[in-house]
Amino acid sequence: MTDETPKRRIWIGFDLGGTKMMAVVFDDKLKVLAKKRRKTRGNEGEQLALERLAETITMALEAAEVHPDEVAGIGAGVPGPLDLQRGVILEAPNLGWKNVALQEFLSKRFKCPAAICNDVDAGVFGEYVAGAGQGQRCVLGVFPGTGIGGGCVYEGKIFRGSRSSCMEVGYLQMATEGAAAGVGPVGTLEGLASRLAISAEAAKAVFRGQAPHLKEFAGTDIGKIRSSILAKSIDMGDKAIEMIVRRAAEQVGRGIGSLINILAPDVVILGGGLVEAMPKLYLEGVREGIKRNVLPSLADCAKLKVSELGDLAGAVGAAAWVRQESAVKSEKKM
Repeated sequence: MTDETPKRRIWIGFDLGGTKMMAVVFDDKLKVLAKKRRKTRGNEGEQLALERLAETITMALEAAEVHPDEVAGIGAGVPGPLDLQRGVILEAPNLGWKNVALQEFLSKRFKCPAAICNDVDAGVFGEYVAGAGQGQRCVLGVFPGTGIGGGCVYEGKIFRGSRSSCMEVGYLQMATEGAAAGVGPVGTLEGLASRLAISAEAAKAVFRGQAPHLKEFAGTDIGKIRSSILAKSIDMGDKAIEMIVRRAAEQVGRGIGSLINILAPDVVILGGGLVEAMPKLYLEGVREGIKRNVLPSLADCAKLKVSELGDLAGAVGAAAWVRQESAVKSEKKM
């Protein structure tokens, strides 16, 4: 790169999940230039994990043929409770992390602005900027998976607290008894309707002899009863599994109905493995649940859509978020 070459504005979106990490290189219009995906390792220690994270970003930059000096900012969508003011991951149990200053690490390592946000918030913001929520005033995202994550973008900004993310949809209390989501009260939406909860009920159905096809595919091993396996067993005729999934989707719909009453969103976006594996069945259940809880005056305010960006949503949102935050800071300096 010579002095005469105009400097491009390149943005990095980093999506850090429980089992994978992905670095995506974008141009200033959020066009994907390259990406690098790797598995996370929960037992390697924080410093080694950070170095591996930085290495993943470097590999993506090399694949895009982008010089590090061209990077205008790095955004990272990360799980767990965060201190957004300090840019610190307070705890990421799946990674074995506590009090990791990720924002500072990225900023110093790559000599550019960095920002972190909740991974689900990043996904919803990605859909708002470049997916199913474009042009909307209020976008609600609900992502049922191993847990149930939620996020909201309101008038172009991620809806959050001053220090931490919010929209903990999975902890909506749906009943005064029943399953919990590991922590918090009993009868939560995540405890009743997450993929983990569905898998547990499906394993019971196998044990009772009600799901012969699922028995063949996974037996009663909850770890093997993934979204794709559930969809396959339903396609093969396991009616008991279909009913379990429908009931769970209806519970998610009931939770969304309550949120519509509070937020009146223009669009509700569903994503995650369960939705991707069986969109028609799952959306039917969600719509039925929404009808049960939404106020008649708000019944038609929100369109229900499936995520358009898939597993790129988090990276797109993280890059778009740091781009937006950098623009705001630049305006304040003027």
